Amino acid sequence: MAKDFGLFIGEMLRHPGEVVAVAPSSEAVARRITEGLEGVDGPVVEIGPGTGSFTRAILARGIRPDQLTLLETNTRFCAALAERFPGVRVLNRPAQEIAEIGLSGIGAVISGVPVLARPTIQREVVGRAFEVMAPGGFFAQITYSPKAPIAPEMQRELGIRAEKRGTVWANLPPARIFVFRRMQD
Repeated sequence: MAKDFGLFIGEMLRHPGEVVAVAPSSEAVARRITEGLEGVDGPVVEIGPGTGSFTRAILARGIRPDQLTLLETNTRFCAALAERFPGVRVLNRPAQEIAEIGLSGIGAVISGVPVLARPTIQREVVGRAFEVMAPGGFFAQITYSPKAPIAPEMQRELGIRAEKRGTVWANLPPARIFVFRRMQD
């Protein structure tokens, strides 16, 4: 964990516009955001995995390494992730390319990518994820806001609905987890 923190801080200082969190997510957040993965059959995609705190929790939920794809734009994070998680597909690509990585029937997306108040990112990331998601699939998102990171108007546009999974106080800063599903699911 100390190695993760050192890598995280180093990349935050080198690329402040790319690494926007103040610290890696806690184990408590990782456990909460990965709830429900036990029943997922299809591929799982993690976007913005950083140092892999969610990745560890995804694998601990029983997702096989060959079932998991990570999309990360930071090359140092990619190298560390590939080394730490053998068998996991690590792609040095932005989350916006989720519909172009050759997967369909995605069972779940776990997201550490900030989407709050960024409608373009919401359309390009969340909207595209639902284009390749299986019926009943879900998109789990971390946020530091008390409200859903996607406004109700945008949810309607994308045909999704939000449900708050909970608040994790044991994180810096405290985090909320929201899950998005298609309106008809």
